[in-house]
Amino acid sequence: MPDKHLHIVTHDVPWPVDHGGITDLYYKIKALHQQGVQIHLHCFTSGRRPQVELNRYCVSVDYYSRITGFRGISLRIPYIVNSRKNRDLITNLQNDHYPVLLEGIHTTYYLYTGQLKDHKVFIRLHNVEFAYYKQLAGAEKNIFKKYYFHIESLLLKRYEHSISQKGMILAVNKEDARFYREVFHANRVQFLPVFHPYLLSVGKESKGCYCLYHGNLAVPENEQAVTWLLTRVFHELEIPFVVAGRDPSKKLQHLVHIHKHTCIVANPSQQEMQDLIAKAQLHVLPSFNITGVKLKLLNALFNGRFCLVNPATVKGSTLEAYCHVADGADAFIAKVRELYQLDYTEQEREQRQGLLMHAFNNEENALRLIGIINNE
Repeated sequence: MPDKHLHIVTHDVPWPVDHGGITDLYYKIKALHQQGVQIHLHCFTSGRRPQVELNRYCVSVDYYSRITGFRGISLRIPYIVNSRKNRDLITNLQNDHYPVLLEGIHTTYYLYTGQLKDHKVFIRLHNVEFAYYKQLAGAEKNIFKKYYFHIESLLLKRYEHSISQKGMILAVNKEDARFYREVFHANRVQFLPVFHPYLLSVGKESKGCYCLYHGNLAVPENEQAVTWLLTRVFHELEIPFVVAGRDPSKKLQHLVHIHKHTCIVANPSQQEMQDLIAKAQLHVLPSFNITGVKLKLLNALFNGRFCLVNPATVKGSTLEAYCHVADGADAFIAKVRELYQLDYTEQEREQRQGLLMHAFNNEENALRLIGIINNE
C-alpha cells in the first residue's frame, strides 16, 4: 500500500449510519483512518446527499449518480452492478496505482471489464448475493418484484462466478467464504469480521420487560421472519412481544394487532430503538437467509440481554456461543418460556465483552486488513 493510500468504492454514501448495510462501511473507514491510511473514497448515490462527516476520515471524497430505471438494465450484468458504472469513477481510479477496495458485488463493474488490471483489487463480500436475491424472491408477494429478484439472482450467480478469481475476496461470514472457495472455486478468500460502533457490552443485569424483534421491516425477509414469529410462536404465548423497525406494511401491522400481548413500533428514532433494545428481556431474531452477518444481532448482543436465534442466523458468523439457538416453532416456544424467567448476569456480559475485544475488535481487524493489502 504505497504511503498507505487506498481507494474505497462504496455502493451507497456511508453516512448517516441509519441501516445495516452502511455500518460496516463507515466504521471500517474510521478504523483505517485511525491507522494512518489515506483513504480516497468513491460513493455511488441514488438520493443520499454528500456528507461533510466523511471528510474527517478521507483525503478525498467523490460522488457518482447511480443509473436508475431502464437505463440501468442489462441482459448480461445484474442491475445492482450495471447501475453503478461511471466514466468519472474509472478515470479517477486509473490516475494512480493505489490498491482498490470494492464494497460489495455492486461496485465491481470495472473489475469485470478488466479496467482495474493494473491495481491490487479487494472485494468486500457483503453476502453471497445470488443466494440473497433468491431468498428475496421466495419471500416477496408482489409478482413484479418477485420476478425482478428471480432474474437478478440468475444473473448474479453467473456474474459472481465470473469475478470470483479477479480479486481477493474478503467475506463477512465464514460460510460465505467457504461457498466462494468450494462452489465458485475462488483461490483467494479470507474471512474478515464486520466493523461496528460498539466499544462496551452494556446489557443490563436482571430482567427486561418484553421480547423484541427489530430490523428493517420493509425488507421481505424481515417481514417473513416477523410473520413466522407472530403466527407460529407468539400466538401461543402470552408474553409481551414488541416488533420495531422501519416501514412496516399494513398487512404486518394488522397481524401484530390481532393479539393483545403484541405491538409494533414503526420508524423509531435511533435513540428510541436503542432504548427498546436495552429494555428487552429477550431478542428473538430468526432468519431465513444464511449469508452475510446480521448486524441487528451484534447490536442486540452488545446492547441487550438474551438472544434467541435459529441456525441460519448465526451459521458462519462465529456468534453461536453467545446466543441461544433453537430450530423450529416448538423449540422457539420452549426457549422463550425458559429465557423470559432468567436473570441476565454479569458473567454473561463479560463473555460478550471478550467477544468484542477479540473477534470483533475494529483496531485489530483494521491492522489485519492493512496486512492483507500489503501482502497481496
